[in-house]
Amino acid sequence: MKARHKRMWFVLIGITGLSVAAALMLRAFDSNMVFFYSPSQVHAGEVAQNNTFRLGGLVEEGSLRREDDGLTVHFLVTDNAKKVSVKYVGILPDLFQEGQGVVTQGRLSEGGVFVASEVLAKHDETYMPKEVAEALEQAKLNNHTDTTEKLIPIVN
Repeated sequence: MKARHKRMWFVLIGITGLSVAAALMLRAFDSNMVFFYSPSQVHAGEVAQNNTFRLGGLVEEGSLRREDDGLTVHFLVTDNAKKVSVKYVGILPDLFQEGQGVVTQGRLSEGGVFVASEVLAKHDETYMPKEVAEALEQAKLNNHTDTTEKLIPIVN
């Protein structure tokens, strides 16, 4: 085999190896990506039921309800246009309260309730997560205030 052919094989093996490595990296990134959605996007059906995603908005006033076990809480997240019922089992952050911004991570259950595995609350009065602020602004611009919307009931 000539030196030219050896170099060609070396280049082809190198390109193949890089392609396989890039494909594996992209697959790993894809499985770890978590996208942000607003309650309006959830109601529009933009979220697949089995995917983990982040839901953000405001905790609706008067919607927080705790179960007797002390760990399970139910509340509504709204973008001032649509509302999504959230169930969380765990200890809420100290800054979590009604009327404040929140980002939750979890999955949508078959009943349409968002089952959160993590709840993040804003840290002070001047901060709101960028995604939450954009979702609230978009809902305000679209003026989707539908008072006849169907809410998913909060059940035990």
